[in-house]
Amino acid sequence: MFLTLGTTGTPERPATDLGYLLHKHPDKSQAFSTSYGTAHVFYPEADAERCTAALLLEVDAVALVRRGKGKGRGGAPDAALAQYVNDRPYAASSLLAVALSGVFSSAMRGMCAAKPELPGQERQLRVEIPALPARGGPGLVRALFEPLGWRVSARPVALDARFPQWGASRYVSLVLESDTLTVAETLRHLYVLLPVLDDAKHYWVSPDEVDKLLRAGAGWLPDHPEQKLITSRFLSRRWSLTRQAMERLELVRLAETDDSEVEDIDNAVGAEAETEEKPTPLAVQRREAVITALTRTGAARVLDLGCGQGQLVQALLQNPRFTEIVGVDVSMRALTLASRRLKLDRMGERQACRVQLLQGSLAYTDTRLKGYDAAVLSEVIEHLDLPRLPALEYAVFGSARPRTVLVTTPNVEYNVRWESLPAGHVRHGDHRFEWTRQEFRAWAAAVAERHGYDVAFVPVGPDDPEVGPPTQMAVFEMSPTGGKHATAEHGHAGDEKHATGDNANAENANADNANNANNANNANAKNMNETNMNEKNVNEKEATAA
Repeated sequence: MFLTLGTTGTPERPATDLGYLLHKHPDKSQAFSTSYGTAHVFYPEADAERCTAALLLEVDAVALVRRGKGKGRGGAPDAALAQYVNDRPYAASSLLAVALSGVFSSAMRGMCAAKPELPGQERQLRVEIPALPARGGPGLVRALFEPLGWRVSARPVALDARFPQWGASRYVSLVLESDTLTVAETLRHLYVLLPVLDDAKHYWVSPDEVDKLLRAGAGWLPDHPEQKLITSRFLSRRWSLTRQAMERLELVRLAETDDSEVEDIDNAVGAEAETEEKPTPLAVQRREAVITALTRTGAARVLDLGCGQGQLVQALLQNPRFTEIVGVDVSMRALTLASRRLKLDRMGERQACRVQLLQGSLAYTDTRLKGYDAAVLSEVIEHLDLPRLPALEYAVFGSARPRTVLVTTPNVEYNVRWESLPAGHVRHGDHRFEWTRQEFRAWAAAVAERHGYDVAFVPVGPDDPEVGPPTQMAVFEMSPTGGKHATAEHGHAGDEKHATGDNANAENANADNANNANNANNANAKNMNETNMNEKNVNEKEATAA
């Protein structure tokens, strides 16, 4: 992992002043220990006209696994090879950003005791990063750096130069140039924007990351056109932290506009505003409904199929009645985020024994998923193409066969109540379909019929009298008979249930009686045949004796 920062100078303002600004002597090569390897600082060139400082970060792949998502007790998602074979030692990421802040901490704060006039001087600067992961491509790189006064060259790196038809990779070779920025501003830009472009962090994002972002973003982030994207990605898309940071950035912007202090703007909000009750987010209501349904069924060992970033797993862990919780997702990135959310690498032994994260596709049968009390498919089925639903159905209901299965999915009829959702649009760009209540119930009833389950339907969220609830949930419970299911209404808390009714039981009883009668007739017939045969044998013996 490599980065260079260079500048030019004159005899009056020599380029070697860069050594004072970075607090690293140009004639020395220095090494600094980090949590995940060793950072080397050296100067490939250093004279009055040109001076370039290089930062080389050697990443210890084993330390990265042990201290990060791969730390034992089930802390790593189920992809052992990806822990060791990845781009982390080579591509600029949050590892390099953390090394920058550690090695050049004084320079980032604009401190230089030897020459205090230097930190405020604008200089001709050039930054080169040979391999930078850019989720968003060269266009996003320019959108992030150009508003800050950089001239940007972001050349896509080919997947393989020998096979140009494969196209470009997600990496770019980056060159930044500017005549109007200071060294401290440069380091702060890189500290924030490198992990933003990578859209990942190697450590758990805690609330103090908001303070780090605001310190490094002081003077440029409040007015940046991509402020929301930068904030969200830097904070690993944690909604609560992102909202907190955006509110504080807005206060900074208002204070600068009014030429006043942030505290004065913040105190202008009345105390009564803090007491206003905020509506419970639908995602929270959905998790509460799932946990309530699981509690009613008495489930202790639970599968969260399509667990995403682990919100439901986290909520289940807070309830001691759930003794084993397994999160499954096909996305390695989602499992990594879930591991960080759950803090598996710092979790106590007893708690860690209750949770496990597995990588797997729900379109295939998986023996690891058998034997559990319940499985949850929360907002999952709508992300599959309709032709693939039968494969998921068999993998869950036919192969894994937990005693209880909970399925939640959006109610498309409720979409007209979302003011911000354009007509005819689905709620999420990745949704392949969204069902009406009738369509969902028809699908669920057919699944229950095929696999021997009873199914009940529960509204989640406000139940609108015209269009129904925003989320619909089906509660499948394995039928005691495992036979065919008749449809019956079950009026409990607004639920509708398709179950085995009295008529079906009566039919089964009649069938059993008929079978018993047939068996009795067959037994009588057999006895009569044996009696006749005995009589015939006796007559034959008497005739022979005569």
